[in-house]
Formats: sequence, structure tokens, C-alpha cells
Amino acid sequence: MERILTRWMDIPDLRRLDVYVGNGGYKALRKALFDMSPEQIINEVKNSNLRGRGGAAFATGVKWSFIPKESKKPVYLCCNADESEPGTFANRYELENDPHCILEGIGIACRAVGSHIAYVYLRGEFTAQKKIFDAAIAEAYANNYLGKNILGSGFDLEVYTHRGAGAYICGEETGLLESLEGRRAYPRNRPPFPAIQGAFGSPTVVNNVETLSNVPHIINRGADWYKAIGPEKSPGPKLFCLSGHVNKPGLYELPMGFPLKDLIYDIGGGILDGKALKGVIPGGSSFPIFTAEEAVKVNMDFDSVAKAGSMLGSGGVVVIDDAQCIVKFALRTMKFYQHESCGWCIPCREGTDWLKKTLVRFHSGGGVKKDIDNMQYLSENMLGRTFCPLGDAAAMPTIAFIKKFRKEFEDHLEGRPCPYEEERALEQLPVMAH
Repeated sequence: MERILTRWMDIPDLRRLDVYVGNGGYKALRKALFDMSPEQIINEVKNSNLRGRGGAAFATGVKWSFIPKESKKPVYLCCNADESEPGTFANRYELENDPHCILEGIGIACRAVGSHIAYVYLRGEFTAQKKIFDAAIAEAYANNYLGKNILGSGFDLEVYTHRGAGAYICGEETGLLESLEGRRAYPRNRPPFPAIQGAFGSPTVVNNVETLSNVPHIINRGADWYKAIGPEKSPGPKLFCLSGHVNKPGLYELPMGFPLKDLIYDIGGGILDGKALKGVIPGGSSFPIFTAEEAVKVNMDFDSVAKAGSMLGSGGVVVIDDAQCIVKFALRTMKFYQHESCGWCIPCREGTDWLKKTLVRFHSGGGVKKDIDNMQYLSENMLGRTFCPLGDAAAMPTIAFIKKFRKEFEDHLEGRPCPYEEERALEQLPVMAH
């Protein structure tokens, strides 16, 4: 397909303003400022069926329409660049290579919702990316694409960057807002939702980097063009982060609805070292795993992946070969979520800790049969009982690991440490000559 979100691969130095403008950059912003009303912008994005790329898949235009039209308080826009989901790295490349597209999307979104202040909340580890993005902001200010009276339109917009402190929970939109305001990132109870009471108690839109990067292309080329890419209810280009035991890991732009089998075997070059496929996590570590049999039947769009029993999330596709131990994989996953839990909710704080402790003991050979059902029961009782989705993010993959690979858990019983590691160790012993 035509490169849309990754056109920087074909256009060197697209991060520079002169190169970006020379290749049609900021045309969409001009159109939004001079040729369209805020309502027309929102309707165009609504009609495109653009859905949020940060994981929740909520309709972007609908989210914008929730902002009160005659707000007496200032309206804010927050660009969520806190890319912390294991298996995802698309936002990092966008920030490095196409920062002006993100800024243009921010400008259009702010015009649509009546915001004159935008914050870009960056993952704490994005030091180099922040330097590149700050340079792009400075260029935009110097050429009146940001600041007072943008391009003579009478519209003002100030954009600020803010780095987090490396906490996974800041990717959740209300945790992000708490952090932005200078507090610990405890997620907020909802309602009220950010559209009514967000940053600093004011109406706020929170959109992901990739979501905003789609907006200039929709405004330039129209909703009908956008809907023609992939399934109508879940359209557009998507950045897939392919990693794990695959020959060609990397960032790939593909149309929504692309077959997962083709992503792994055609785009990704198949399973590393000629091994067989055991499972695939389709949207980042917080979502249920597909078995090899399930994975080859799935198309990669929000609705198809959900129908198959998982979630597309942010598009972090992690491939697992048949030499890997699922119990160990579950343990590594739970160690991450136990460490990243903010501790605010009892089900998440206690649940992730107990799951981690049980999996440590279980994988080392100290498990008993009732542990398997207890872990599933504990995970099921975490679901839907926390302020934010982190509890679900720990529970959903654990339930899937146990249901779909129960035999591997049973193989670890009877006082045995990981039998899969034992088998691999034996395979790697040198052959003795007789």
C-alpha cells in the first residue's frame, strides 16, 4: 500500500520543516483554519471512522464532539506520547521522523475543539525524541505554524512538551492528567470524564500520537478516501510493531484488516530459526494470546481481533515460537504489571503481587495443582474491579495463558522445575563420540 504514516521512509529529512512543507505539509492545517468550521472538521473525522490508536479504539470524532461548545473554562488537548506498552514502538519512530505531522494533527484537533493550549506528554525515557520534537516545535513557532494568530487566521495555539518519569500507568489518560498536573499518577474515577473535567479541571481531549498523525491526511484527502483503506468500521493505515521470534521484526505500515498470518510469514519472514509458531499476542502484552491455530485465521482490525477473543490495542504483535515456556512468559508478563501497578486499587495491588509470587513458585517447581485454578480465579476476580485498565491488563493475558496452555502449567507440577528448559538444556549438550 501507499506509505501514509511512514512516508518519511521515502522522504529523507522529513522531520525538517522546509522538507515537510515542500512535501505538502501544513496544507491540512491551512484548510482547517481558513476553509472549514470546527463543526465541519469534527464531522469529517467522524465520517472517516478514525478510531483511537492508543488501545481503546474509541471513535476520535465522537470524542472531540463531547467537548462543550461554549465552555467557560479553557479547553486543553493532550497528545499521549507515553508509549510504555511492552511490544510497542511506533510512536517513538513517529516522534523521531515525522514530528511536524503530529504537530499538524494537534493544530487541527485544537481548532476543532476550541483549544488554544496543547500538551505533548512524552514517555520519560524519550530523551532523544523530546529533543527532536522540541526542535520541530521551535521551527513551527518561528514560521507561525504555532503561536499567536497562526498564518493570519486569528487562531492562537501554544504547545508544550512534558516528560513523564517512566511509569506505565501514565499511559492511562487520567493517570497522565494527574502526572501532568504535578501529582502522582493515580487514575481518576469516572465520571466525570476528561471531556468535561480533565486537565486542571477543564474540558480536555486526550489523543494518541498515531491517532493525531492520521488527522492531516483525512482533512487533505477526505473521509471517503480514508474509509476505503481496510474495513469500513475500522479503517485506515495502521502501524504494526512486529517483534519476538520472527525473522524480520520491525515497524510496518499496513491497512487495517491485514491478515495476521501474512504479517508473520510474508512481511515478517516467518518464525526464527525454522521453528514452529506457538502463539501470538496481537496488541501488546496486556491482551490475551492467540494460539497458532487461532492466529492464522485472524485479520488485524479492532472488530476482527475482538471477535476472535483478544484486542488489537496499540498494534504490538509479539510472536512466540514453540520452544518457549508459556509459564515463564506469563511470569515475565506478571513481573512487569506487578512492578508497574500504582497500588491505588486493592484488586490490582494485591492481585498482581499474588499472581507474581505464585508464578515464581510454580515455574521453579514448587507448584501444586490447585494453583492453576486459583490463578485463574484470582485473575477473573480482578477484571473490571479497578479504577484503570492495568488490573485488566494483568488479568486478561493470565486467563488466556491458563485456558489455552493448561497442559504446560500441568507439566510443571510434581515438583518439577520448568520441563521445557530442561529439554532445551539437554538438546544443547555436546554429542559425545564413542
